[in-house]
Amino acid sequence: MRYYGKWMRDEAFKRIGHLYPPVTITNEMLAERPDLKEQGYKAGDQLTVIVWLWARTVKCPNPACGAEMPLVKSFALSTKKGKEHWVEPKIHENLYSFVVKNGGGKVPLGTVNRNGATCICCKTPVSFDYIRSEGQSGRMGTKLLAIVAEGKNRRIYLSPIGFHETHAKSVRPDWRPDTNLVGKSAVNVPLYGLKTHGDLFSDRQLNSLNTFSELVRKAFNKITQDIQKMTDRDLYKYSLAVSTYLSIAVDRSSDAWSSLASWRQGAEATRSTFSRQALAMVWDFAEANPFSQACGNWDDASISWIVKVLDQLPTSNLGTVMQKNAVDLEARDMVFSTDPPYYDNISYADLSDFFYVWMRHTMTEVSPDLFGTLLVPKSEELVATPYRFNGDKQKAELYFEEGLKSVFLKLREGVNNSYPVTVYYAFKQSEAEDSEVFESDMTEETNSRASTGWETMLSGLIQSGFEITGTWPMRTERGGRSVGIGANALASSIVLVCRPRPENASPCSRREFLGALKKELAPALRELQQGSIAPVDLAQAAIGPGMAVFSRYSSVLEADGKSMPVRTALGLINQALDEYLSEQEGEYDGDTRWALSWYEQFGHNEAAFGVAETLSKAKNTSVNGLVEAGILEARGGKVRLLGRDELDHEWDPTQDKRPTAWEAVQHLIYALENEGEESAAGLLAKLGSIAEPARDLAYRLYTVCERKGWAQDALGYNMLVVAWPRLKELAAKQKPMQENLL
Repeated sequence: MRYYGKWMRDEAFKRIGHLYPPVTITNEMLAERPDLKEQGYKAGDQLTVIVWLWARTVKCPNPACGAEMPLVKSFALSTKKGKEHWVEPKIHENLYSFVVKNGGGKVPLGTVNRNGATCICCKTPVSFDYIRSEGQSGRMGTKLLAIVAEGKNRRIYLSPIGFHETHAKSVRPDWRPDTNLVGKSAVNVPLYGLKTHGDLFSDRQLNSLNTFSELVRKAFNKITQDIQKMTDRDLYKYSLAVSTYLSIAVDRSSDAWSSLASWRQGAEATRSTFSRQALAMVWDFAEANPFSQACGNWDDASISWIVKVLDQLPTSNLGTVMQKNAVDLEARDMVFSTDPPYYDNISYADLSDFFYVWMRHTMTEVSPDLFGTLLVPKSEELVATPYRFNGDKQKAELYFEEGLKSVFLKLREGVNNSYPVTVYYAFKQSEAEDSEVFESDMTEETNSRASTGWETMLSGLIQSGFEITGTWPMRTERGGRSVGIGANALASSIVLVCRPRPENASPCSRREFLGALKKELAPALRELQQGSIAPVDLAQAAIGPGMAVFSRYSSVLEADGKSMPVRTALGLINQALDEYLSEQEGEYDGDTRWALSWYEQFGHNEAAFGVAETLSKAKNTSVNGLVEAGILEARGGKVRLLGRDELDHEWDPTQDKRPTAWEAVQHLIYALENEGEESAAGLLAKLGSIAEPARDLAYRLYTVCERKGWAQDALGYNMLVVAWPRLKELAAKQKPMQENLL
């Protein structure tokens, strides 16, 4: 793979390297950007481009303007401390240009927000309906926003260069995939005129993918010629294996080289197309250079990742892989571990089309039998997608539920009773049932605590004769993935450990179930908290011990004699979780209990002094005492809980006569966000007896934020708990040093 991957890169560069020109430093650039001169650059120096950053454009609907207005989410290029760069628009009536700035200036607001867009020239508000109409009419264009080049141990951000823009737009690809985007995976891009797989790429990107695809086919013949010592049969298998991996490398490149790839200002790197399991619109996109030595290049995006996998694969005791419909499974005396489909949340067959069209284009000549269909087969996929049933949601749900139950019955019949069945599930209970929020559409989200996905999966397990005997939260989700950055996305998969329920299991009443739930759930939750499971995962993790109680009975009978459904049980488990977190308030000091109650009612908004005074009496504290504690502002008959940015950042709990768990949480999060782990650990080492209540409070505050929809506040509390084990480790090392200093 390394050898032929490099051969393909070198051959591709001979053919299309000229399409990715370097940037030549000019005297004008040096005059505009003195920092380049300070870094040692001089006129005539050439820099390899890493990424060209483009903005989509539509014509301004204001007839007095008519500018090709850019659609830009953010003008920031780098937000790293000391390396800040951004794009400054320069307006000339109904014309504009972009200039890259650096330093500590103010970054202009993007032109696209939740409500639509704004013309950069005349400031006319523009609706998404208009933008969609322009896109569907084929009138959406692109304009070069900035250039990112390889520098001396750092990124170099440059203003657009006319030649680079016209050169990129002059390319004409020989082939483009004209298959239509279908299903839920193409979330909103068809609304903006991107209706085929080919529409997801710029012409230069299509040309590059075509070139690398053709080179895979040539690599198959080259491998056959290069290796003469094998038998014809083994030679074919070897050539086919290497070519197949190379075709996967082209597929990985399509993920990195589409017009839905974006730029990460904090990491100064590209983000691939599938940063989430959907094709969602990107306004300002990143076009990577396949031949650079940085992010998004042929080796970094493709070859190196496949080589890492191959390096880890076993060379002995090989397993057997079969492609088989799980509904048709016939097995006996087996051990099963499965990650079932997530109801209607992700349609993998629809998503796979994006990659299939390129693999088919690359490999049809080598493996014609594998690519007989234009797109991926979809009819048998076990997913509740109404569009496959002519929009009939009930038929889609019934198909999924019956199929899932059938699979679990097969597992129940075929399992070796000496081993458990393990079921992975990474689907958040608070799901979007009717719609999802995407940056371009910003539609409303409808939440349901006892989600249909969880209900269906658990119902299938229990009705098939399984009981849940354990819960293993496993950190399976990569922290740097887009959906996890700046969002309260699950950090773990919840592994449910299941065994066949005894045939003689007895029923119980609702009252008996609630009694057992109250007795067993609290210790299980305490254990999960002590393991510092992320607050965002706690509701999912609580399902395990809660459903362990529910599923051990043949049925749980309501007062009318009917069996309690799984959805009702999930609601009761969530209710018990809320009660458990509320009961922890007894651990907190009076000031913290007041702050928690106030925060639940008013957040950081002002409210009447009288309300605060009444609440303070109930919590055995006083408003004046809270002001002295440094967490409250009271003036003009109004009271406001201070935000963590407003607190005294020199706070030392060992010197504070009135330290509170509330202060501890806020200061820990501030230190973690602004000063790093070492600083936060140093503070933790000083907290003493309020450390554990502070961690428990972070869980409680996360649930408050989630219920209120305060996503940004929730991030801090989730981050603190996730970091807690590491902070404790660092604090243990720092404590002896602090004691020695004393």
